[in-house]
Amino acid sequence: MITQADIKRIRSLHEKKFRDSLGLFIVEGEKMVREARDSGFEIVAEYRREDIGEETMRRISTMDSSSPVLALVRRRETPGDDFSGLCVALDAVRDPGNMGTILRVCDWFGVKTVYASADTVELYNPKVVAASMGAIFRVNVVYCDLEDVCRSFARKGLPVYGTFLNGNNIYEAGLGAEGLVVMGNEAHGISDGIAALVSDRLTIPSFGGSESLNVAAATAVTLSEFRRRI
Repeated sequence: MITQADIKRIRSLHEKKFRDSLGLFIVEGEKMVREARDSGFEIVAEYRREDIGEETMRRISTMDSSSPVLALVRRRETPGDDFSGLCVALDAVRDPGNMGTILRVCDWFGVKTVYASADTVELYNPKVVAASMGAIFRVNVVYCDLEDVCRSFARKGLPVYGTFLNGNNIYEAGLGAEGLVVMGNEAHGISDGIAALVSDRLTIPSFGGSESLNVAAATAVTLSEFRRRI
């Protein structure tokens, strides 16, 4: 059973301000809803297409085509003050698809914590949730002052890596098992304030004619090389 009030609330969650005020976000698809439940997130409500009808599901869905199931999930705050292991920092990554894919990459390579600047795209944006393919439920994302985080890693004696066009060849550079790996904005790269705190500048050499790598692809290549050294 779904009421007009339910429909209105669900549709409001298409917008960030209501996701923030209600503390909820939308998850769609059998796999994603199952992963949310298995990861211990609270499922507040669940709606199935066979129960509410195709037209109603299309009205509440964030996707172009309606999903077989849609759930409202309660957001969960995660601690981010451990500053240990291999972590990733996102400096103003704006594209939801990139953000979701980066979470998948981090999940694949065993990176448990991602630090994000305040101007990085919102974690619970429906396109981020969908692109993460469930990684959103396993990777901790902490929105914070990235400069403070860089300083915290440095105080613990851990390197702060950053990807630049003019850094040291990642395949020849010394890489540690712990530290912070900063990935920059799609158009402008790492901001000047963060760049000043990077201890190890890295670059992924090009073997073709492309001008630069997509930030999600660059994250995958970078983390793969770090894990290869273990």
